[in-house]
Amino acid sequence: MKKEIARKILISMFVIITVSALLGTLVLMIPQKNQKVGNFLAEKAIAQINKILAPFGKTAQFLSFQEESQGYKINFKIDDKEYSAFMTKDGKYLFPIEANLITSEEPGTSTQPQTITQNPEKREKPNIKLFVMSYCPFGLQMQKAILPVWKLLKEKADFGIYFVDYIMHGKKEMEENLRQYCIQKEQKEKYLAYLECFVKDGNSENCLKNAKIDKDKLENCQSSTDKEFKISENFTETGYPPFNVHKDLNEKYEVRGSPTLVINDKVVEISERSPEKVKEAICNAFLNPPEGCNQKLLEESTSPGFGMGTSSSSSGSCE
Repeated sequence: MKKEIARKILISMFVIITVSALLGTLVLMIPQKNQKVGNFLAEKAIAQINKILAPFGKTAQFLSFQEESQGYKINFKIDDKEYSAFMTKDGKYLFPIEANLITSEEPGTSTQPQTITQNPEKREKPNIKLFVMSYCPFGLQMQKAILPVWKLLKEKADFGIYFVDYIMHGKKEMEENLRQYCIQKEQKEKYLAYLECFVKDGNSENCLKNAKIDKDKLENCQSSTDKEFKISENFTETGYPPFNVHKDLNEKYEVRGSPTLVINDKVVEISERSPEKVKEAICNAFLNPPEGCNQKLLEESTSPGFGMGTSSSSSGSCE
């Protein structure tokens, strides 16, 4: 019974919580001399979490918060277990960071432990697959970390962005997943330019222009892919609607959420989401590492969400 209650609590938390109705313009109205925005947002985040927990007879106890470039990591405790959530600086979105108690009934989980390695097999030309949700702040964090490595080693290794087989961030994520899938499929040479633009501010329209994407070609691909996989047909505003374009690969690698990094067919865990650490993991998968592996990249972890800042956090995921 206790586990079932915990499961329901975390399921509730793992839908993006839009708290703009609660916060809205309040953030802008706070007198800066009386209260720091971080304290205010942490307070409101805990209030929102406790609102979710109330039907289960549980309460969250605030522990601490850390400021990141795109928001705040808020740490709290339920009973004797610690959790973290990420709130954007505008106070509109609250994302839970971890969910160790969700059972196998929910998307992205399994009764069997996922096999994670630090040392994938070595190949002449490594294959790198990064599974994300296009609006997951932690997927964006890993995309920003891998982009400099991709640009550095694109002639020496096979890189690709793949999508988790369910949606957590609404219709905009469904549409963006489709957009990126089709750019990679039919205009692959332009994808890096598009992605570099998108991770900065999420303005897909501007990024399509900047990357000189053929819109007619893109729209035809989106339409046919949507019909093939019944994406719009199965979409709902609640729950976890499927996004099955890479369902077979999700099953093969037991993908549990965003981000999941797969190198040479093995799920790999990166200790820090920095370009340098990602480069090291990928270069470790070469039989004969190329000269580019000797180039030093940014050692700080990239920030969750949109924007090009750095962060102290490298552990979050959308599951």
